[in-house]
Amino acid sequence: MTTNKPVVVYGASGYTGRLVAEYLREYNLPFIAAGRNKDRINEAMRAVPGIETADYDVVQVDHTVDALTELFTGAQVVCNTVGPFAKYGPEVVEACINAGTHYLDTTGEQDWMITCDEQYGHRMAERGLLLSPGIAQMYTTGEIAANICLETPGLDTLDIAVFWKGFPTVASTQTILVNAAMSKAYYLEQNEYAEWPADGTIYELTVPGLHETGLALPWGGTSHPVWFRQDPRVANVKVLGGLLDRQLMQGVPQIVAGALEQVGSLPVEQQFEALTETALAVRSEMPPRENQRVNISIDSVHATGPLGRAHCLLRGACNYKQTGVMQAFAAHHLVQAAPRRAGFASACQAFGHRELLGSLTAFGLMATPEVTRVG
Repeated sequence: MTTNKPVVVYGASGYTGRLVAEYLREYNLPFIAAGRNKDRINEAMRAVPGIETADYDVVQVDHTVDALTELFTGAQVVCNTVGPFAKYGPEVVEACINAGTHYLDTTGEQDWMITCDEQYGHRMAERGLLLSPGIAQMYTTGEIAANICLETPGLDTLDIAVFWKGFPTVASTQTILVNAAMSKAYYLEQNEYAEWPADGTIYELTVPGLHETGLALPWGGTSHPVWFRQDPRVANVKVLGGLLDRQLMQGVPQIVAGALEQVGSLPVEQQFEALTETALAVRSEMPPRENQRVNISIDSVHATGPLGRAHCLLRGACNYKQTGVMQAFAAHHLVQAAPRRAGFASACQAFGHRELLGSLTAFGLMATPEVTRVG
């Protein structure tokens, strides 16, 4: 099979995949909606607003390198939403290398990011292909805010906080538990990875603009320490993230502790099965479509240096919609032009942080940045 559609959305039956398809339609980009169950994909596509005006095909495909290579051949970009990515990502990247397609995903798994950097980045770069995991709200939006701060020269330390109001999807819940149970979380200290304490500590942070504090966790370490380890301006990065639901956040350490106890010393495959069961017990239904007035996001970055500092605050709405927009914008860019950097690169490194911000503001999902600079 050789496709004449420039974009493949792999995992199109999921919550995030559906939103990527919705915004590909907004960009007037033809696409293939792909996954392992054709009936589920068709059902998901019927729920996409305006889908009757989109140019797309639905394809069922096995999760093997050979089958995915055949599907991707002829496409220019793959938007992968199938996680946990540490388990299911390698076959997709290998297929992209074989087929000569750019790779984007929505991961929040720091160990998968490091694997992409160390194992696949040079192979993609040799073919002039972009390998950009983690294009999603909570990761890319914080990176945008950090880059706005770094427009002030002489700042080398990033203190990042991300908050949002809503409920994680089934896939996000599973990713959170897999992160906690099967991988370490790192921050960046003097350009080296340093491990967060694995004691389940929950941190109390001031939420900008609110008369309250919020609870936050290292959230698997996030992508920021990995991206900025490649940035000569930056030496230190710490990130904390949390839901703007205090009661739910207070329960997260207990849920994670229970998951850790459950997997114990099980073989890896059985660990994934046990964590999937635990995630489904926490959340088994697809969340409702986001509400602009309810589902808000807050990205706050303090950047400091020996003689100066800057603060950038980004207020947004509908974090999963933000993810859909940024994935579609990235695909649209890659269909039109080469990325700024080939191989392993973040969305900001590949497309520009101001350009990504513009895509979010164009769809009414991000307010004008609030920036303070000293020095």
